[in-house]
Amino acid sequence: MSPAPSSLPDDPAAAARRLMRGARSAALATALTEAGGWAYATLVTTACDCGGSPILLLSTLADHTRNLETDARASLLFEAASGRSNPQTGARVTVLGRIGKSADDRHGGRFLARHPGAQLYADFGDFHIYRMAVERARYVGGFGAATWIEGADLLLDPGSAAAVAAAEPAILEHMNRDHAEAVDLYANKLLDRRGSGWALAGIDPEGADLKRRGTFARLEFAEPVSDADACRAELVRLATEARAKG
Repeated sequence: MSPAPSSLPDDPAAAARRLMRGARSAALATALTEAGGWAYATLVTTACDCGGSPILLLSTLADHTRNLETDARASLLFEAASGRSNPQTGARVTVLGRIGKSADDRHGGRFLARHPGAQLYADFGDFHIYRMAVERARYVGGFGAATWIEGADLLLDPGSAAAVAAAEPAILEHMNRDHAEAVDLYANKLLDRRGSGWALAGIDPEGADLKRRGTFARLEFAEPVSDADACRAELVRLATEARAKG
């Protein structure tokens, strides 16, 4: 007996971005150069830039990277389904685009904040930061609920993303240095995570990434922010909300 059909969320693009930002790995599919273009899937660790584009740290020695040098077209599957008793009822998104080396230093910083262990090899000569230029995505919200999303609709407004990206280092430094208690409150009261010593690892227009040792958590904003002032105001609002929970 098939499960009951699921309903798509009101904003599939926002749901897809939440899934992408919350994931720390994805399945990367490339065309295998040495075998006539056979589809070749590998597991890669991922991050997202402020606008939502996937960021990867890849070695030029890896088969998937050599494949991309021949044909930059690829897809990334992000999922929150494999832990369910019936994975077909879980959300997933397949993002299609072309993957190439990034010249933006901020992309490397965002990746390493998400995967600090990668610092051990990130400076090796064969490793480089790559970014996917998204063309479209297929979002599946559960059994029988699926839709295509064009790249321009999946990604955030470039101006807002750039404004928040430029402000990110200063906001992270200020919050982690001067408002560590508020960051712990975000984790404890709003995300139901235990322990102290949480830190902000990243900020984007839709939320913040928190980390504590090897544990990560995602804090969503009530509404997307468009600049540094709006980002700071939302962090203050969330701290007030967390304190009100006692």
